[in-house]
Amino acid sequence: MLVYLLCLLILGLPVMTMEFAVGRAAQASPVHMYHKLEKPGTKWGIMGYVCLLGNIALMAFYTVVTGWIVYYFVKFLTGTHQDFGFVSMITNPTINVVYMGVTVVLAFIILSFNIQSGLERVTKYMMTALIVLMLVLAARSMTLSGAGEGLSFYLIPDFSKINGTVIVSAMNQAFFTLSIGMGSMAIFGSYIDKDRSLMGESVNVICLDTLVAVVAGLIMFPACFTYGLEVNAGPSLLFDTMASVFNNMAGGRWWGTLFFLFMVFAALSTVLAVCENILAMVRELTGWSRPKGSLICGIVIFLLALTTALGFSVLHFQPFAEGTAWLDFWDFIVSTNILPLGSLLITLFCCNSFGWGWDRFVEEANTGKGIKVQEWMKPVFRYVVPAAIIVIYVYGIVTFPWK
Repeated sequence: MLVYLLCLLILGLPVMTMEFAVGRAAQASPVHMYHKLEKPGTKWGIMGYVCLLGNIALMAFYTVVTGWIVYYFVKFLTGTHQDFGFVSMITNPTINVVYMGVTVVLAFIILSFNIQSGLERVTKYMMTALIVLMLVLAARSMTLSGAGEGLSFYLIPDFSKINGTVIVSAMNQAFFTLSIGMGSMAIFGSYIDKDRSLMGESVNVICLDTLVAVVAGLIMFPACFTYGLEVNAGPSLLFDTMASVFNNMAGGRWWGTLFFLFMVFAALSTVLAVCENILAMVRELTGWSRPKGSLICGIVIFLLALTTALGFSVLHFQPFAEGTAWLDFWDFIVSTNILPLGSLLITLFCCNSFGWGWDRFVEEANTGKGIKVQEWMKPVFRYVVPAAIIVIYVYGIVTFPWK
């Protein structure tokens, strides 16, 4: 947790501020924003196509994860949550394909009719309700028999376990949770009014993200130590841990239904945001109408996501070490490569004369009221951030468990 928080502060905050600034200044989708701001004769516009690739690769597995959340919601809603588990779910090809398909079809129907703004308003209330529910569940977890051991594991740093691999994981997780490095935050930046400074907005986003992450840990780790669940279980941690919490609560079926309903809205809002990015970029490149672009993009993403949906059952593929599957392959492309490298390039673009340039970046970032980028921060943004990303990224690639 400590290393993760440091990565958010030292790397995440500067990169998010810069991506917001590029988006607000360019007022274009990621595929054209670099081209619009670059100096004549430079080739920064190529980064726009990398952003498109990253967003598509993300949806190749995130739509499946969203389908899992929808499935858990249905199981709790129908009262059949006692007789299933994460492993049985992911190894069932029908469940994975159907619920992933529902996610993709729903997302692109919403985008095709351009009604996502209404859903976004509902989602804001749902997210507030989710945070309140998480606080209630955190209070409940602190009453469990394994709370003391779980909280000690979670909150007391063990410096002997901090190594290069931990730092790599913390950096990649920070970039992933903030969605920086492939243009997603640039889109949101284009919607931020000029009366608000961009570092102030970045601080707000990171504080909310950190609050949710900390509260999630307060729920999960006491539950893990109480019910004997593996704390390093990966994606199954959320699903198995929360199911165990609700199965051992009075009225757990309805608490679980509410929790996974709110999670559905949270996950679907991410799917809509990323798919809107993809759709906007594809339409800028092709000139297609919104319905035609939605149909074609939806088909492509569905076909790519089939690899993840079937990767734990019939479509076996071991890209790296034993036990890895298609999900790990797509995550490697996005989390291990595109997000850190994209963050590195946007830092170089904003802080150097061969890119957009420091002065133009600061002028855009500091427009409006709120926390400003200070002159003393220039060496941090220009040298410390890119150097840290390069070192951590190279270490991660060298030590990656290829086989």
